[in-house]
Amino acid sequence: MSTELLFQTQLVLGYVAWLLCFTAYVWPWLKSTSRIAAHRAIATLHGFRFFGLVFILPGIVSPDLPAGFATFAAYGDFATGVLALLALLTVMVRPLFWLFTVAFNLVGVIDLVVDYYHAIQVDLPAHAERLGATYAIPIIYVPLLMITHIAAFYFLARPEPEAAPAIAASAG
Repeated sequence: MSTELLFQTQLVLGYVAWLLCFTAYVWPWLKSTSRIAAHRAIATLHGFRFFGLVFILPGIVSPDLPAGFATFAAYGDFATGVLALLALLTVMVRPLFWLFTVAFNLVGVIDLVVDYYHAIQVDLPAHAERLGATYAIPIIYVPLLMITHIAAFYFLARPEPEAAPAIAASAG
């Protein structure tokens, strides 16, 4: 199997596996909780995106990994992670929390989409070995990140349901 086909197969299967896991375990919980709790859980995951700086760490990726891909991926992840951490730190100041929540999701999706674009431009799937120790990031981590960004946008667009006591009172 060619490097390109292997990489693309693993990427697709990463999305399939995470979608199955997410719909079975994470999505039901997120939908049953408040918008704040759902966004805090998503922000917690994205708070670890500082790890993307590994794309520019000498000795971890191949020196042949195109800088146009590596640099944007590294700093895009870093910016997203910092914004997610700021969202978590400002959860008690709702206007700031919502600002940082929207910001980290917008920056995060743009980062991932542009990373995919750059990867195609530099034919990264055919030369995936250049990723070195970071190979697992696009295969395992990125699908979950994209899925949770989509979920976050769903929760941002969805109005907060009324409190359960108010619903129970109106039913009775």
